[in-house]
Amino acid sequence: MSEADLASLSLFRATPEQIVESRQRAWLTRSGGLKEKQYLGRDEFMDTLPHAIGTKAIVWVLAPRTEPHTLDFLCSCRTYRRKALCRYPPIDGKQNVLKEEFSYGVASVYTPPEKRGKGYASHMMRLLHWVMAPRNPEFGVSETFPDVWGAPPPEQKGAGDGRFSVLYSDIGGDFYWNCGPGTNRGGGWEVKGNFSTIWDVPKEPEINYDQGIKWTWVQQEDLHRLWEEDADLIKKDILDLPMTSNILVSCLPDEGVAAFQPNRSLFGREEEISIDIFGVKLSGSDTSSDLTFATWSVDMRPLPPTLIVTRIRATEDTFPGLLGKIQEVARRSGIGKIEVWNLPVHLNKVAIDLRGTMVQRVEGLPAIRWYGKESTESIGWIFNEKFCWC
Repeated sequence: MSEADLASLSLFRATPEQIVESRQRAWLTRSGGLKEKQYLGRDEFMDTLPHAIGTKAIVWVLAPRTEPHTLDFLCSCRTYRRKALCRYPPIDGKQNVLKEEFSYGVASVYTPPEKRGKGYASHMMRLLHWVMAPRNPEFGVSETFPDVWGAPPPEQKGAGDGRFSVLYSDIGGDFYWNCGPGTNRGGGWEVKGNFSTIWDVPKEPEINYDQGIKWTWVQQEDLHRLWEEDADLIKKDILDLPMTSNILVSCLPDEGVAAFQPNRSLFGREEEISIDIFGVKLSGSDTSSDLTFATWSVDMRPLPPTLIVTRIRATEDTFPGLLGKIQEVARRSGIGKIEVWNLPVHLNKVAIDLRGTMVQRVEGLPAIRWYGKESTESIGWIFNEKFCWC
């Protein structure tokens, strides 16, 4: 695009009609086997859940400044506003500072095939920083908005207070890295942590992992209580971790964030797979340091399905039993593979001993962009599991 083209476009909050249009466009190439009615119904249903209600979820469109409400917009995306934690270095030698901030999850980046190859998606992602981050030099996008882009996008209620944003790339790391808030290439979202640990589910239990320990299946309607307990523990954990980066950040699983995936994964899939359990907990463990649990969703595409552990908390001693229970629910549901994103480091050795295989993913790459004077490279993203994927 020429400089004149860039100046003629801006990023706008989608109208209800544009939201429907964006969903219909995406269905044509992203249905994953769902019929149009199922696909659109799933998105409408998801917008009624805690992770999206109010102003938490916003659809954005790149459109001409003269026609912000056009249904012929150039591309679109969606953001989710979420609570997060940031641990800052000590001030004047005192204790580390832990603050609850807002972050944004970026999803559903989509350009229709006939509009691709023209730089629209890149420009949309560059502008997106300016609606998620505060517009001040101390806390937000530190660059000056480029004159060649015209006026900045309109500020919107429910946006503009993000300390950082995250996304999950299926097209490698370069594209989103090159979508920074300025005209130069680079300075965008940086990939951090793209490792998976994978197990093939044995047809029969190979080892008695339980060793007399009792476990409790967690029904889907009870998962939110578990994530609330976990969120409280994450707040404690982040203060106990060694300060390996200038700033440590973490998303939180409560308030519907971790519920996004189990709610979405099986919508319209009842005929393909039967599963009604999405978590398991060590009986008797509670909000103290002995809490051991795992929650999961099911990735239906590509086939065959994979059970994805979205959040896990265990010790080296409790992990074998926990894995055995995860394998049990996968086996009885006809699922042949289990995958964990960025398994906690202290569990890596025991995972390999239990026949897990570590691989570096080329899809679903977690990437983050920090808004502040510090470089994104210096930020440590912890608890970088799949619970906050969107």
